[in-house]
Amino acid sequence: MKVPVYNMQGNEVASMNIEEQELGGELNPALIKQAYVRYHANQRQGSARTKNRTAVEGSTRKIYKQKGTGNARHGDRKANLFKGGGHGHSKKRTREDFRLDMPKKMKRKANRNAFLAKLMDQEVRVVDKIAFTTPKTKAFEQFLVSLKIDATALVALPMNDDESLNARLSGRNVTTATLVRCDQVNAFTMLNHRYLVIGRQDLESWLTGPSSQTGKSAKTAPMGAALDDAEGDAPEKAAPAKSKAAPAAKKATKKAEVR
Repeated sequence: MKVPVYNMQGNEVASMNIEEQELGGELNPALIKQAYVRYHANQRQGSARTKNRTAVEGSTRKIYKQKGTGNARHGDRKANLFKGGGHGHSKKRTREDFRLDMPKKMKRKANRNAFLAKLMDQEVRVVDKIAFTTPKTKAFEQFLVSLKIDATALVALPMNDDESLNARLSGRNVTTATLVRCDQVNAFTMLNHRYLVIGRQDLESWLTGPSSQTGKSAKTAPMGAALDDAEGDAPEKAAPAKSKAAPAAKKATKKAEVR
């Protein structure tokens, strides 16, 4: 699949070839939905709380005697039947109760498959380089107009903070654009926006980086793993040799005390 590459003015300057087989070959809606639900659920804060009758502040005095009044039997006024009482089934779940998980290979396949869906719908704008000389919101809006973006857009910026500083300052107040780092692009963020705008170099690194390991190599030889000692790690200091003279002197002292 040939994808056009644009410059900052919206002119097509080149094209890049992306293999569909590397992105899953065909769409897998079930996998994409599972990943979308997972990312969505993991954003829940899980901080909602309601009080049961033991947590409600107030007196525990019995409101009237047990028998002889003709009314139902009651204790204090903190029961869930009364106004101001506690909840019968209070909310107690935490953030961890809502969290979902997926194997690493499934997450990566879902992210790449969602990117394939964007490519098929022609909703990906690849730019040769996203760079602004000065931070200016108007320039960022003109940049989106030049790329013919008429809806929400997810703009993936370089990982280097110095390179993406002016772009972040320019686009942070644009309501129709969401700024993320290029390594944080996933199925949830892509499907929540109509368009994806990304630099060519960042896209190439995303396609060939750790996200490309969707097989056994993701576990056996993961990319970005720590370097071996032979590749620049400082050699460990040799432990000091233990002196044998000190224990021998202690033994001699003990023998002298026994005699």
